[in-house]
Amino acid sequence: MQFIISLLTWQNLIHLIDILVIWFLIYELLMLIRGTRAVQLFRGILIIILVKIVSWYVGLSTVSWVMDQIINWGVIAIVIIFQPEIRRGLEHLGRGTFLTHNQTANEKEEDVIKQLDQAIQYMSKRRIGALMSIQMKTGLEEYIETGIPLDADISGALLINTFIPNTPLHDGAVIIKNNRIAVAAAYLPLSDSKLIPKELGTRHRAAVGISEVTDALTIVISEETGEVSITKDNELIRNMSRDEYLKFLRAQLYTHEPQHENLVTELYAKFQRRGGGRHGQEH
Repeated sequence: MQFIISLLTWQNLIHLIDILVIWFLIYELLMLIRGTRAVQLFRGILIIILVKIVSWYVGLSTVSWVMDQIINWGVIAIVIIFQPEIRRGLEHLGRGTFLTHNQTANEKEEDVIKQLDQAIQYMSKRRIGALMSIQMKTGLEEYIETGIPLDADISGALLINTFIPNTPLHDGAVIIKNNRIAVAAAYLPLSDSKLIPKELGTRHRAAVGISEVTDALTIVISEETGEVSITKDNELIRNMSRDEYLKFLRAQLYTHEPQHENLVTELYAKFQRRGGGRHGQEH
């Protein structure tokens, strides 16, 4: 006990605060560069530091000297090459982004939902079939590898153009990862469930199939009726109105607000009352 009390000195408290501030700044820096090309730069810096440490420890003086030169002159190169990212980071700092990180994160999610809504409304009204799967906690790399890489910002116009009939990318699924369109024309596993209504086609079977093996959220637009459906956790919610799918998407995609645990159950009850239903129960 006496030992613990001796550690609780003003000087030790200052050191602790110093360490916590540094870790907080590192964390915010990682959050700031996430999803940008600066991530590759950060990885390169880590590799250079690792090579420097190993060469110094082993005694490779020439390699160590080269690494020193790269580190010394690299700071200037970083400032020149990544001027836009640095300016954007300073602007975020000036707007107090570090103190309102949760709000900014939800603004990004809301922008994603806005772009999805634009695409869904356009394609639903014109009965353009579409299949869009959003990665949640379970990785979708196995299915991303089957698609054509895009690595693009989510845009309603891009999603619409992707699913226009008879275009090279319209057949298959768009997979969204980390708020970006990772690939188009990807293949998803088809469900063998006999509970899926026979009037539903391959897109719906693929949407149910991916929900059986992952926690992905998948949006389906019927080519025959324009009906909007969502699958999640082996459940198929059909014939969703605009208000319903927007509410569902916000509940699932917002990262800094409590999940609406009863939302799915409420939607299922609504669909059952009006003649809809959910995969695994009525059908």
